Amino acid sequence: MLDVSLLLYNYKKNKGLFMKFDISVPLLGFDDIKEVELEKIDDIFMKMQSKHNEHISFTLVDPFVLRDYDFEIPNNIQDILEVKDGSNILILNIILIQNPIENSIVNFIGPLVFNTDNKKAAQVILQESTRYGVAEKISNFLKK
Repeated sequence: MLDVSLLLYNYKKNKGLFMKFDISVPLLGFDDIKEVELEKIDDIFMKMQSKHNEHISFTLVDPFVLRDYDFEIPNNIQDILEVKDGSNILILNIILIQNPIENSIVNFIGPLVFNTDNKKAAQVILQESTRYGVAEKISNFLKK
């Protein structure tokens, strides 16, 4: 298993940058999504859009900006995504945006793992985690 806290996070900091990814392991509840496009919104948020269904998109958040966050990428996911030492990995979590933003909900149990070197992506479900929740309010992590 590969510990994400040890991975390089070399994602380019360009607003509006588009990157296309093949979904190598189906997203929970969205088995038909095979290809997505990421668009950077700002340094914290990104939009993930299905390439074949314009009605399916997700807002994603950089979890490392919000909290201490680490987990091990299972070996089978590493193999599928062809992750090796030195691979450029991007970890993002789905966020349900609410108004006001403090009421937004983050899914920390199902991170998305993107290998930016080969443009493959997968969702990891953290089976054994008691540290993270599936629906945590972002207000719990905002500095007051």
